[in-house]
Amino acid sequence: MTEVADALAQQVWDLVFAYDAAYDRAAQVAGLSAAQACLLEHLVGDSRPMGELASELQCDASNVTQLVSRMETRGLVARTPDPDDRRIKLVSITPAGRDVRRVVRGAFEFPSERLALLTDQEQRLLSGLLGKMLGATS
Repeated sequence: MTEVADALAQQVWDLVFAYDAAYDRAAQVAGLSAAQACLLEHLVGDSRPMGELASELQCDASNVTQLVSRMETRGLVARTPDPDDRRIKLVSITPAGRDVRRVVRGAFEFPSERLALLTDQEQRLLSGLLGKMLGATS
């Protein structure tokens, strides 16, 4: 790697760490862990199988079970058997969970704060570059 590429790689890491820390603080505002807040973000629309959530969150199914159990106790999610295969548990967000998700989103100002530092032209340029970088990993 070149010196510029090394510096840029470090900046990407710094951005990721700052983003994660800000997301963690936003989740804490709502009394959640970052993992719980992330799970709520994946519960849009219909009920979701727990195994599918584990795959999307890139964690073990037992982790999702623990997250769901804690959140179910707080009334943020509901767990029901799949009517087609009772071995599968479906998770859905409750109205209280939607309220908490809104709190987290409202407290997570990091992206908008940082993007506000850029001009419209810089935002368009960054969007194109990030799209190119992310497209390379898909």
